Parts: sequence; C-alpha cells; structure tokens
Amino acid sequence: MDLTTSYLGLPLCSPVVASASPVSMTLDGVRACADHGAGAVVLYSLFEEEVRAREVADLLLTEAHEHSFGEAQGYFPEAPTVSFGGARPYLRHLERSAAAVDVPVIASLNGSSPGGWTSIAASMESAGAAAIELNIYAVPGDLTVDGRVVEDRHLEILAAVKAAVSVPVAVKLSPFFSAPGAMALALDAAGADGLVLFNRFLQPDVDVEAQRVRPGATLSVPAEARLPRTWIALLHRRVRASLAATTGVESGDDVVAYLLAGADVVMTASALLRHGPAHVGTLVDELSAWLDRKGYASVAAARGVLAVGADVDATAYERAGYVRALRDAQGRYGRLPS
Repeated sequence: MDLTTSYLGLPLCSPVVASASPVSMTLDGVRACADHGAGAVVLYSLFEEEVRAREVADLLLTEAHEHSFGEAQGYFPEAPTVSFGGARPYLRHLERSAAAVDVPVIASLNGSSPGGWTSIAASMESAGAAAIELNIYAVPGDLTVDGRVVEDRHLEILAAVKAAVSVPVAVKLSPFFSAPGAMALALDAAGADGLVLFNRFLQPDVDVEAQRVRPGATLSVPAEARLPRTWIALLHRRVRASLAATTGVESGDDVVAYLLAGADVVMTASALLRHGPAHVGTLVDELSAWLDRKGYASVAAARGVLAVGADVDATAYERAGYVRALRDAQGRYGRLPS
C-alpha cells in the first residue's frame, strides 16, 4: 500500500503527522513518533511570551554584572538576542531532533505580535527545521479592533517570515474569522505554503462553587472534526497551499474522513497524549487496512473523493446540506426550529 504523500512540498512516508504537543518536548517522544510511522513531527510550540521572559532574565543577569571588576570580565554573560537568547533551549532541541530522525521536523512558533518573528524563524531554519508552522494565536480583547486589522496582522506576519526564511511556511488558522474561506485564500495568495485547519482556542471554564474562572486545556474529540473537515472539503483544489487537518483525530476512520475531504496530511495531538506516541502506528495501520478494504492503491487515490468540486457553487452546496440535515433531524426528532 502506498501511504506516501506530500506536505509543504516535502515528501512524507505517511499522511499521519504528530502535531505540536508535549509529546515532542523530549527527544524520545520525537523518535517514538517517527519510529511508529509519523510522516513528520511538529515540535511543541515556542511561545512569544517565553522568549521575552527569558530575554528579560538574561538582561537582568547582564545588568547585575556590568559594574563588576575588570578581573571578572572573563565570565561576563553574553548579551541576549532575540534569535539565540530566549529561544536557545528550543533551538537546541530542534537541532537534536532534526538530526535524530529521518522524517521532517517542523518548528512551531506561537505568538500574536509582529515583532521578533523573523529573527526567531531564521534561527529555526538554521537549527534544521524542515518547515515552520506559524501558530498566530490572537484573541482580540479590545472590542474596538476591526476584523480587518486582525486579518492584516496575519498577512503581515506571514510576509515577514516568508521574507526571512527559505523553508516552507504554514499558517495555523482560527475558525473564527468572519469569512474563513476568504482568509484562507488571502494567505494562499500571500505565499503560505500550507494551511492548518483549525487552531483550538483554550477556553476557560467557570467553577460555580468557588465563583472563579478555571483555566485549563481539554483534549479534542472526534465530533470537533466536522468544522475543519467542512472547510477542507471546500478549499481542496481551490488553494495552491497544502491542507493540513487537525482536531478530533482519534482513530483511523478520523484520518480517512479528513483525507476523503481533501487533506494532504492529518495531524493529531490529543490522541497521542491519551495513548502515547505508539498510537501513530495504530492510525497508520487502520488507514492502510481501510484503503485495502475499499480497493484504493494509495492515499492519493482516496484524497478529495468527497471534496466539493471546483465547479460547484460552494455556497449553494453548503445551504443545501444545511436544509437536508434539518429535514433528516425533523424525521428523527420531530420538527426543529431553524
């Protein structure tokens, strides 16, 4: 069975990709994902805030020594930089990971402001990143900020990083744009090599007894795959960029569903956190068994079989699906409000 695929112009041995998560925070975790059949590994994210905090700590250490005696100048701390100061531990791990496995290692950069991205991205490329995933996690708390400002920020960051590196660059998107399809097309036109659909914003809960906000992360479930799968089916063959699916991947069937919608690769993090890196092998085996059972000789043959055709009116198609779903539900549950 031919499980090979291409993502961001990189040849991969399988379409199952380990997404950014704590699994890739250790060299053993990266190796385990690759050994069990991951086509690529996205390292855990380097956060903009983490880099800044490390730089402040380095700066304070430097200032504490600036009035030392001349004899002490031999151990005077090296001045921090954006490229190799706060990002240094991540870059070391990236370099070791890229050297340890035979699959592409993709660096993940998480932030929301334009400053600092280009130098860090260039450092990631130098450390051996096969590609860079921009996780632009921006939730506008200022209610007066216009949606166009948020969209322009994404395009600005993408343009700056693309100008600074020669490796492919993917953008991990939020599903909460007023027009996600238009944003995807704009990023594609601006040179994004890949689009990752979708980012999951970590939404806090409320502890009603303690009467306080309770932060926390929850792992995704298969039902959450419906939204990204819908947009992947619409974008397939409508963008030049590679399409990566993420969220709600628990079994081989979830991988298959995304591929049928038109995804080039299917990323998973929650399933690996639940079951360990060896679960990559389970997903790959279940995908292979499904392809064989359905008579497909390759992943490429199954990709996009259920995507929305390029000559189809996508708006009418989605509207028809909405109406059909309501009618089916009415037959099962009785008349529902539209």
